[in-house]
Amino acid sequence: MPVLIGTSGWQYADWRGRFYPEGLAQARWLEHYADRFRTVEVNNAFYRLPDATTFESWRDRTPADFVVTVKASRYLTHIRRLKDPAEPVHRLMSRAQHLGTKLGPVLLQLPANFGIDLDALAETLDQFPHGTRVAFEPRHDSWFTDETAALLARHRVAFCLSDMPGRRAPRWRTTDWGYLRLHQGRAAPAPCYGRTALRSWAERLADLWSPAEDVYVYFNNDRGGCAVRDAH
Repeated sequence: MPVLIGTSGWQYADWRGRFYPEGLAQARWLEHYADRFRTVEVNNAFYRLPDATTFESWRDRTPADFVVTVKASRYLTHIRRLKDPAEPVHRLMSRAQHLGTKLGPVLLQLPANFGIDLDALAETLDQFPHGTRVAFEPRHDSWFTDETAALLARHRVAFCLSDMPGRRAPRWRTTDWGYLRLHQGRAAPAPCYGRTALRSWAERLADLWSPAEDVYVYFNNDRGGCAVRDAH
């Protein structure tokens, strides 16, 4: 399967000297990152949606086959809690579309205190332009039902597999592409992953998707440079 591996963001101060050369200006970090990985998950869009010109800059500064996944704004997922989603989804996509062919999936991550609301989720998914890949990461156990899986399958939305200590979630295949977020490993130094854990996840992905199907994998264990170490 075509597995695209990257990290959740690239602008972390403690990566200097570990991943980024000491003398490399921060304005050139994206180019350095994109020379080594094929994809990135843009986390800062969750906190503040970038302008269209920023998406254009990311498009122009990365290789032709680079893929940018965009985490949906918390205004949609955490503040509005998927209520009246048309305007925030339109605003997100009207800017993200400036990535052109480099636009990857959009990640919808819900807060841990947001229980199941299938009607709100369906209405939100209906707002995305046809063909947009959307990954869904709920964090409340009430979402883990057959009805949720069926709704995601009807919309061809990927259920986001995730790895986080103390949290158990299903390992569903809901469409013909996959999405995995690795939040925290148990190896040393923390929060890095060990080889056994990474091998186990690779085997799980191979069991769920065929060699012809895309799978996006992002390491969100950025502290101490663990994410870039593990993604390599």
